[in-house]
Amino acid sequence: MTATLETTTANGIHMRYAEAGSGPLVLFCHGWPESWYSWRHQLAAISEAGFRAVAPDMRGYGGTEAPEPIDQYTLFNLVGDMAELVKALGETSAVIVGHDWGAPVAWHAALWRPDLFTAVCGMSVPYAPPGQIDILTALGKLGINDFYLQYFQKPGVPEAELQQDIRGALRRIYYTAGGELDDKGKGFARLTTGTLLGNTVDPAALPPWLTEADLDYYAGEFARTGFRGGLNWYRNLRRNWELSGPWRGQPIRQPSLFIAGSKDGVLRFPAAQSQLDAFPKTLPGLRGSHILDGAGHWVQQERAAEVNRLLVEFLKGLKA
Repeated sequence: MTATLETTTANGIHMRYAEAGSGPLVLFCHGWPESWYSWRHQLAAISEAGFRAVAPDMRGYGGTEAPEPIDQYTLFNLVGDMAELVKALGETSAVIVGHDWGAPVAWHAALWRPDLFTAVCGMSVPYAPPGQIDILTALGKLGINDFYLQYFQKPGVPEAELQQDIRGALRRIYYTAGGELDDKGKGFARLTTGTLLGNTVDPAALPPWLTEADLDYYAGEFARTGFRGGLNWYRNLRRNWELSGPWRGQPIRQPSLFIAGSKDGVLRFPAAQSQLDAFPKTLPGLRGSHILDGAGHWVQQERAAEVNRLLVEFLKGLKA
């Protein structure tokens, strides 16, 4: 089944989304630096399983509006976009799925609007209730000052680096964060060279999950829109923490699912293991936590068949 691209207005911005199938709504939220296209395999499989699968370009990306002010990219804006998109689609509820930055959007959508988002799946980024310290302050307390999250705080700096060779930058990022990379010394979590791409790998050939046509699509999108919108999400990390005070320590009670790759660098973040260990308390409705052996960060593309199977099983189980 082929997805169609549509546009609507939601939460005060115009939004482009890909849609396939009919049935109960499943909303897919992508991360950085990506697009609705990151869910191409899921749109096909989930629609064929009897669901209405919708993957928007998130705020700041692709065919969706990118407001100029940095403070328009908080989790409240992003969750508001998804809540209003459900209404714009003529629906009253949805299952929400998110990967990378889309995972915190999905988790918080379920946390803040349990009436609207009846179940949630997060990929790559574990759920953690709003805590007592924001991640930027936590990194500083650990004596870390070369983390990519910190580099992204400087408006214009990472944008300029990425714009120099958009296709090459994306090729390096996708390969270096994927499961095929064997060089444990390479990556872009700690920026030992002072630049995002200085310690990444430019592969001789693309990994099997990414074709030249796929890379062309992503590169074309960022060539048109630039990188500022997506990077602005990172510039609200502290603001998100300040705003989410009322929900500190709050669990998500709806049915939930977690999927990640065993080689995903996010699982090596300082707090990741404790977040996974806390799932019985933070996700009391958890139906499964799956770490796919050998997969990297882009799990829904690297292991599309396995992720699709887990998602369909989860979605069909909600009807029981």
